Amino acid sequence: MPTHKFIANVENYLSLVKFSHTIFALPFALLGYSLATIHHSDSVSWKLLLLVVLCMLFARNAAMSFNRWADRDIDEVNPRTAQREIPARIIGERSALAFSIINALFFIGATWFINPLCFYLSPVALLVTLGYSLTKRFTALSHFVLGLGLALAPTGAYLAVTGNFDWIPVLISISVLCWVSGFDIIYSLQDDEFDRDNHLRSIPVLLGRKKALLLSLLLHVFTALLLVVAGMQGNFKTIYWIGLGIFSFLLFYQHTIVKYNDLRRVNMAFFTLNGIASILFSIFAITDLFL
Repeated sequence: MPTHKFIANVENYLSLVKFSHTIFALPFALLGYSLATIHHSDSVSWKLLLLVVLCMLFARNAAMSFNRWADRDIDEVNPRTAQREIPARIIGERSALAFSIINALFFIGATWFINPLCFYLSPVALLVTLGYSLTKRFTALSHFVLGLGLALAPTGAYLAVTGNFDWIPVLISISVLCWVSGFDIIYSLQDDEFDRDNHLRSIPVLLGRKKALLLSLLLHVFTALLLVVAGMQGNFKTIYWIGLGIFSFLLFYQHTIVKYNDLRRVNMAFFTLNGIASILFSIFAITDLFL
């Protein structure tokens, strides 16, 4: 295959799985890994860190490509998504499904080299992350299933190091669940009318736009409160609290720029603000741990 075609194919698959959206969960996975390393280990294991990162990438690639495959018929008739890789015939249906299966197998394989607990739990993680793709067909709680999928990151990384559960990474995971569910509700406002017309379930369809935004705000309040509790339980110091302050500001700022009758800045709220918030908070929290 010529080099330019190979590069084009790689770019297409990176677009298929929205690789840039890795910035939501990966920083929290690194936080969970760092927390476990500081509390239960003498030094950083770069091999283990690489395996954790690979698990994140493989699981996310599997989930996103399966999502695009499962939603291919819906995406084709939705004007907002009609140009995605599968409906636009850039990537074939079978190729997308095969890509998902291969990444799922790589994910399970990577957990084998971490520890038995992670390996045994890997099918459960895949069930959640892949299962999300089907949920909006029968429940408005699909946002929370997506949140749960990303919430596995900090606890999963912690388990990779320790092989044991602990309250602090679990609290951080619950905060991620609330955070992701909240901003996914905002993102889903774009498809409110389409979902209603096509009998798909979402919080905006169930509650209406105004109440959906209020629930999103409430979830983000819970996010901040849970991170406060995690900070207190983990005896974090000043740098953590500065990072949490920045994270909380960005979290709540998105609610000032998205209105139920004005969705022009949804993408800024969804990707830009939440991506920056995730990276900055994790940098501050990890720095606090190692200083």
